[in-house]
Amino acid sequence: MYKRILVSTDGSDISRKAAETAVALAKATGGELLTISVKEPFPYSAISEMQPVPPQEFFDAQERIARERVQGVLDVAKAAGVACQAHTVEALHPWEAILDHAKNQSADLIVMASHGRRGLSALLLGSETQKVLTHSSIPVLVVR
Repeated sequence: MYKRILVSTDGSDISRKAAETAVALAKATGGELLTISVKEPFPYSAISEMQPVPPQEFFDAQERIARERVQGVLDVAKAAGVACQAHTVEALHPWEAILDHAKNQSADLIVMASHGRRGLSALLLGSETQKVLTHSSIPVLVVR
C-alpha cells in the first residue's frame, strides 16, 4: 500500500481537509507523511524602484506563510501519531514543484485538494491539481 504520502497545502480550508485525509490514510497504512507548501517567487520587474516590497522582506514573508501552512499539517499528523516531514519550496509553477518533490522524496501517492486559492478558474478542479493529475507518474488522490 502507500508508504510515503505527499500532501500539498496552500492553507485553504479544502487543503486542510486534504491534509486530514492524508494523515488518516498514512495512519491506516502505517505510512509516512510528507507535506509541502510552495512559495511564490519574487515578482521582479524592469523598474526595480517600483517594487512595493524589498526582495528580502518578500522572501521572509513567503517563508513565514509557507511554514505556517506546513505547521498545520504537522500538528494534525502529530495528534494522530503519524510521522511527518515538512518542506517549503519556491517555484513559479506549484504543480511542477509538487511533482519534483514527490519524485525526490520517493513518494508513492500525492494527496491534493480539488481546488485552492486560485479564484474562479479553480471552481471545478484547480488548475494546479489538474496539472499534477495530467503529469504525475504516481497515483494522485483528489479530495473535494
